Amino acid sequence: MHNLKKKNDKLLLLSTNTNNVISEIGIPSTKSTFDNDVWIYIERKTTSSDLRSLGKRKLLVNDILILEFDTRGLLVKKDFLSQDSLQKLVMTQRETQVLDKKSAFIDQFLSSLRQKINDPLGVKNTK
Repeated sequence: MHNLKKKNDKLLLLSTNTNNVISEIGIPSTKSTFDNDVWIYIERKTTSSDLRSLGKRKLLVNDILILEFDTRGLLVKKDFLSQDSLQKLVMTQRETQVLDKKSAFIDQFLSSLRQKINDPLGVKNTK
């Protein structure tokens, strides 16, 4: 997957299909299926730096190409993220809650158990 940017320029929306992409770029780094198929290509090149930095690797290229295909296999959306554009991304500080049926069941069970311990006869709720 060398020169991912050049290969991205050859891909045309609504005329390139999955077979064309595989022949042009190759197998994707990862695939995801939601409403449409999403293929992600990652190009990352590093090099060893000089002796002063104790052999730490220096990042040369860090590009990501995200392709989205419709149900017929046609390319409907493409996003190219270069190393510079990745550094400009702002991460949100908001947190999301995990919705887990198992933990929700346990929480509900424990709250009903607590209620039964506090009021074993169910008298307090009737007043």
